[in-house]
Amino acid sequence: MNALSGFAILLLLQTCGELLARALQLPFPAPVIGLLLLLLVLRSAFVQARVGAVADFLLAHLSLLFVPVGVGAMTHLDLVAHLGWRLVLVIVLSTWIGTVVTAAVLRWLLRGDGGNARGDVSTHAAQGSAEQRS
Repeated sequence: MNALSGFAILLLLQTCGELLARALQLPFPAPVIGLLLLLLVLRSAFVQARVGAVADFLLAHLSLLFVPVGVGAMTHLDLVAHLGWRLVLVIVLSTWIGTVVTAAVLRWLLRGDGGNARGDVSTHAAQGSAEQRS
């Protein structure tokens, strides 16, 4: 039952994001606004438990979400064959750009942590153990 109420919470936040985006004519996509709202309400243990339950359920059945993509690719196989190398180029470049941007944001976020721009795990562990001893 937690998964069902968690799914209802996700749908409610998505709807609130849609309403806010349309009413305020925000330049952000509604799903992004919904995710920001989710980030705010995830501080509540009530929401964490329910959304955690639906996340576990969705992750357990994640492979089913790829079926429509596979069927779509099979239906348009002639188009995939015609655009083959361009599709591969776009997929590789977009994956690379996404990885680079994610790494840059992570590096920027870790700079606020004691000036450790590399995010070295051993440095964090050493700092933590030194703080425990004192």
